Amino acid sequence: MGKGDKKTKKGKRTIGSAGKSRPSKRRARVAAKKAGAEQAAPKKAAKKAAKKAAPKKAAAKKAAPKKAAPKKD
Repeated sequence: MGKGDKKTKKGKRTIGSAGKSRPSKRRARVAAKKAGAEQAAPKKAAKKAAKKAAPKKAAAKKAAPKKAAPKKD
């Protein structure tokens, strides 16, 4: 778990490699760009759906009253 460990970020920085624990900058940018584009469209649709669904509220069920345990003498 030192500088020579290829599986840790510290080791990958020393060796200069990239992977799962230390992704390359290029891949991070592409992934962030795709994620941003995918999130933008569903947010608009979700807001419209939320406005339509807001007036409909289900009645909350009341819990049944608990019976008191019989007292022992």
